[in-house]
Amino acid sequence: MQLPPPRGPLTAWLNDRLTHGDTASGGGPEVGVRDLPYADDDLQLALWVSYELQYRGFDGVDPELQWDPAIVAFRSRAERPWIGWLQATCRVAADERPVAEQLRGLITEADGPRFAPYLRRHATREQFREFVLNRSVYQLKEADPHSFGIARLDGPAKAALVEIEADEYGGGRAERMHSELFRTTMRWLDLDDTYGRYVPDVPAVTLALSNVMSLFAIHCRWTAALLGHLAALEMTSTLPNRQYATGAIRLGASEEAARYFTEHVEADAVHEQIAAHDLCGSYVRQHPEALPDVLFGARCALTLDDLFADNLLTRWTTPNHTTARYG
Repeated sequence: MQLPPPRGPLTAWLNDRLTHGDTASGGGPEVGVRDLPYADDDLQLALWVSYELQYRGFDGVDPELQWDPAIVAFRSRAERPWIGWLQATCRVAADERPVAEQLRGLITEADGPRFAPYLRRHATREQFREFVLNRSVYQLKEADPHSFGIARLDGPAKAALVEIEADEYGGGRAERMHSELFRTTMRWLDLDDTYGRYVPDVPAVTLALSNVMSLFAIHCRWTAALLGHLAALEMTSTLPNRQYATGAIRLGASEEAARYFTEHVEADAVHEQIAAHDLCGSYVRQHPEALPDVLFGARCALTLDDLFADNLLTRWTTPNHTTARYG
């Protein structure tokens, strides 16, 4: 994967540091306050590139720069307004109920746009293509961020996370990995299924959807939030994916092309229970003080998913709007 083109002074400095080892600029630019960090293209791309050094890296970039002190310090500064906004927006009060019940309460209270029904009934092929293109930023590394949590867990919580992740990785069969199933859907829509291909094209909120997972993944301090985030994804997956599958078939997808969505209908119905009870329930029994962070992670997942969906729905339903063209 090539480094994506910069979108402002933060990513310009980061790209220079990664490609030229530019030490003249010192530790990098100050980041400053961001009113809406999730919508800030320069900030979210800077975070995405910084986090990607913990995954696969970039062509022509020395892997040793993963731990370059200036880049790590820069990433830490870039995270401050991002974490501040997440904390201010997504913190919720915990109570004495079981964690699974509180997670379901957050999902019931979520007031997101009716995104899946639109894709099922109304989306054009070009709109469905745009949806899949944006989703590819995360879906082509599906499960990777949450797998960071495995080494930090013990006992039933560890076993539960491994059980979920094993399914995500196809149970040991490469062709059944969810990232590979997603590639099949992309090819049906004439999209390039190369990892990271569309990062330069997507808006900040799409990067933010992936970045919140990576934030929780690479920091031990956010392990509980990582588990809550995964639980929210699993607990809100079955119905939308059934509707995505129906929309894809309406637009001419074969059974194979729609399998990514149909696979999640069955798998996530099981994962929902494992994530809520065996994963988060077990973890909170071991670490009662972590309950607020579990709920925080879940709320972050729900909030950013709503913002992502609202961005696309607004584009599609605004009069005289033309769907963006992507490479």
